[in-house]
Amino acid sequence: MDCLSMQISPSPLSSSIPNLQGSASHFGRKFSNRSLNRQLLSSPFPKPFLQLDDRPQSFVYRQSLASLSSRTKRGPISAEAGNQSWDFGRFFRTIYFFNGPPSPAKFFESLIEKLSSPSPSKPVNNMDTSGIVLVAGATGGVGRRVVDILRKKGLPVRVLVRNEEKARKMLGPDIDLIVGDITKESTLVPEYFKGVRKVINAVSVIVGPKEGDTPDRAKYSQGIKFFEPEIKGDSPEKVEYIGMKNLINAVKGSVGLRNGKLLFGFEDNNSRELAWGALDDVVMGGVSESTFQIDRRGSEIGGPTGVFKGVVSTANNGGFTSIRTKNFSVPEDLSAYDGLELRLKGDGRKYKFIIRTSSDWDTVGYTASFDTVAGQWQSIRLPFSSLRPIFRARTVSDAPPFDPTNVLSLQLMFSKFESDGKLNPTFVEGAFELPLSSIRTYIKDPICPRFVHVGSAGVTRPDRPGLDLSKQPPAVRLNKELGFILTFKLKGEDLLRESGIPYAIVRPCALTEEPAGADLIFEQGDNITGKISREEIARICVAALESTYACDKTFEVKSVIPFSEPFTVDPENPPPEKDYDIYFKTLKDGITGKEILEQSPVPV
Repeated sequence: MDCLSMQISPSPLSSSIPNLQGSASHFGRKFSNRSLNRQLLSSPFPKPFLQLDDRPQSFVYRQSLASLSSRTKRGPISAEAGNQSWDFGRFFRTIYFFNGPPSPAKFFESLIEKLSSPSPSKPVNNMDTSGIVLVAGATGGVGRRVVDILRKKGLPVRVLVRNEEKARKMLGPDIDLIVGDITKESTLVPEYFKGVRKVINAVSVIVGPKEGDTPDRAKYSQGIKFFEPEIKGDSPEKVEYIGMKNLINAVKGSVGLRNGKLLFGFEDNNSRELAWGALDDVVMGGVSESTFQIDRRGSEIGGPTGVFKGVVSTANNGGFTSIRTKNFSVPEDLSAYDGLELRLKGDGRKYKFIIRTSSDWDTVGYTASFDTVAGQWQSIRLPFSSLRPIFRARTVSDAPPFDPTNVLSLQLMFSKFESDGKLNPTFVEGAFELPLSSIRTYIKDPICPRFVHVGSAGVTRPDRPGLDLSKQPPAVRLNKELGFILTFKLKGEDLLRESGIPYAIVRPCALTEEPAGADLIFEQGDNITGKISREEIARICVAALESTYACDKTFEVKSVIPFSEPFTVDPENPPPEKDYDIYFKTLKDGITGKEILEQSPVPV
């Protein structure tokens, strides 16, 4: 509800209602607990609190779209600006809808606590937007180097490993870790991934020499070119495909989707419902009245849309109408996003949008105002960083910062009042109507990758027609013998590309233990062969997280040094650090190497 700091003009009615906006009332003098309960609970409900079309609804849109009536008009709202009397029944229905059966004792307890709490003046706290980088496969050759680079940059790191003892011995006893196995969905508990904003996935199926290896995997480190390989442990299907599916599902809610998350509305075949209720100035003695309906043909493309409409009046010192959701049964974690985007048809008025992170009825609302253009469908973006903590129309300077991990309710309001004594310059009494087709989160532009995956060059080659396999790396020639390792790596890539998560897929050629620093070749289309150091790949992965040019790109990379020549670095005179954006800028969208397969499909 609007947070108004005002006195209600004395009248027999206004003296008997609770002033939920901050001033004391005579409610307790008029009714005892017993008489209040007896009178209120026996009140009939002659009119529906909310209506969908012309039908009573205790909430909105609890049906499939196919079952909606073709009618989109409800009976007219009875209020006319300046000519209404206060409606006690509507007041009670409002309280009951949002709070359930009334408990006067609990209400007064809460009210006294709020009125007596001190509110010292301090600067408004800013929202903490920091996030953790999750490294999967953190004890592998690339993964442990990624962890080291992130730590040197001072970034918060969490690692996903199967062996805690090994991880702590390798990465340090204080490493923030998750013990889990991407091949086992049950080990990836959602709680583990709270706070994770970005992912670098360096997990790979284990390939080793048939004749065995040293404890530190020295033969493996030389590269598959130098030994007869076999799969060790879980199969490529489990690790590269099922494992990727499990990892994406585990982090998707935490790292966010490129197109955002739909909180309410109707988009294509996708829809999401919320339990909206009217919350008008009737709660403080006013007579304004609003409702929220579904107009099944009212959207800009002729589909369904919500409509916030009503009549606003300043009678009885009122002046606001709003719709508010019931508290969500499970809080929404929106921390992966930068704000909310409302798709609506403006009417030239200024509105407020309020987000609450507390389940309390009368509490701080994190608020943003926005202007609309009359008669135009428009997208309104409300950055979380712009939200101000407002309580009873005043900024709460010592309020905690907005917590996007714990969103519990949403509210849309048209009011005479702004905050801190300011008035809405577009306010006029009378009827209003605001179609609202969707509310969704968004990631602000420019978007950087949220999930960087280390794949492999050659993933599209095993079935490529006309390819001379004798000139290809061992993994391409032995794809079938190695459990279709490259086939499942490609399937895992496809899952990431189709997930909606902003991504970058790095396909290294043969990995070596050589130092980073050689000149590089970046290509797309999956054609190159060669070698590259694990250290260089780790640096590329970390750089990709911060590059808009790498977002949604798939690319191969190798050094210019041929296999026959070792690459060394003089510790006293190391090569300069690379600006990887120079390479990322050359990349193009939509090139994966699958294009050749799709042009010349090979029967399976």
